[in-house]
Amino acid sequence: MKMRALMTVAGVCALATASAITPAVAKVDGDTIILGSSISLTGKYATNGLHTQRGYDFAVKTINDAGGVKVGGKSYKLAVTYYDDESTPARGAQLAERLIQQDGVEYMLGPYSSGMTKAIAPVSEKFGVPMVEAEGASRSLFTQGYKYLFAVLSTSEQYLATAVDMAAASTSDPKSIKVAMAFEGDPFSMDVRAGVIDKLNEYGMKTVIDDQLPADLSDMSTTLTKVKALKPDILIISGHSKGAATAARQIDEMKVNVPMIAMTHCEAAKVHEKFPKTATGFLCPTQWVETLSKSDPMFGSAADWNANFKKAYPSYSSVPYQSAQASAAVYVWKEAFEAANSFDKDTVRDAISKVEMETFYGDIKFSENGNNIAKPMFMRQIGSDAKYSLVETFKDMTFPRNVSY
Repeated sequence: MKMRALMTVAGVCALATASAITPAVAKVDGDTIILGSSISLTGKYATNGLHTQRGYDFAVKTINDAGGVKVGGKSYKLAVTYYDDESTPARGAQLAERLIQQDGVEYMLGPYSSGMTKAIAPVSEKFGVPMVEAEGASRSLFTQGYKYLFAVLSTSEQYLATAVDMAAASTSDPKSIKVAMAFEGDPFSMDVRAGVIDKLNEYGMKTVIDDQLPADLSDMSTTLTKVKALKPDILIISGHSKGAATAARQIDEMKVNVPMIAMTHCEAAKVHEKFPKTATGFLCPTQWVETLSKSDPMFGSAADWNANFKKAYPSYSSVPYQSAQASAAVYVWKEAFEAANSFDKDTVRDAISKVEMETFYGDIKFSENGNNIAKPMFMRQIGSDAKYSLVETFKDMTFPRNVSY
């Protein structure tokens, strides 16, 4: 399966989900249901934007190959119209309106990141267009009273809180733990930070560094210089895939040693491949693991989805959870269309709100605010073999650095 450029409109790249050309037209074009997505294919979120798009595309192809979506006794194929939002919220909002107003799209897949989702959600809400999103985890998205926004992933305050629990379990005196933090200033990372702060307050731990990463995520040497001087017990970082890559590279270059290092987006940044020695021991939160004992009739088990996705995209040694949850979002659309047995967007919206199902990605059930209340977060650690292992308690962890508890 190949992605290919369809057209360039005012410098915006539109991509199809498969090799056939799919014009941006109305919500249903013949026997094809058109979904729309403003996605980051350039800019600082481009890496994860590509992971997300591939997850969407893989699910579309899998569903289409299995017979598509059945509505009113007829089978329909799925297709996605994409525009590149350039990792810019204002551009994302503009393109979402273009999809709805000019292209006639009435069913949206989300963009990448909480910041982009925060920009686009008011647009889909304004026009009453349902959006099933997979990459906007900020809890603030689900306190706005949106009726057309649904998310398959767990909310962001849960991402790194478990790392603090594990640090607390390392000692009989959690108050003695010194913590260093560095976060991007976007909505997602600020919510991750809020969850960490809640945990730190719970244990009475001491924060010795609390920095905001530069906007371009290209340098965190200022923070790491302080880390070397103050010698914290745990270093916590959240800056999407670019921030994770920068952190791993500079931890390596500056020879930074901290007993525990926890950061988001390890898999997406491929820190286990690019910096295998440095990344050994990193704690990495994940929305999904391929060993999960969950399955569904479309994709099979978590292991099945993982193996088949790798066949479609063999460049992955470890599939990032962003791709898995993107596939789950497309699956929600299939289930909702068939449950609604209609293309009326409000009828379909109501069907989405009632979705309750087990998938390869985990259980999905939406609260009245649109967030998934049926799935937990997981924590994995990178081993010396550059592979990820699920860790549930401090006792499951290893400490490969020459500093230890």
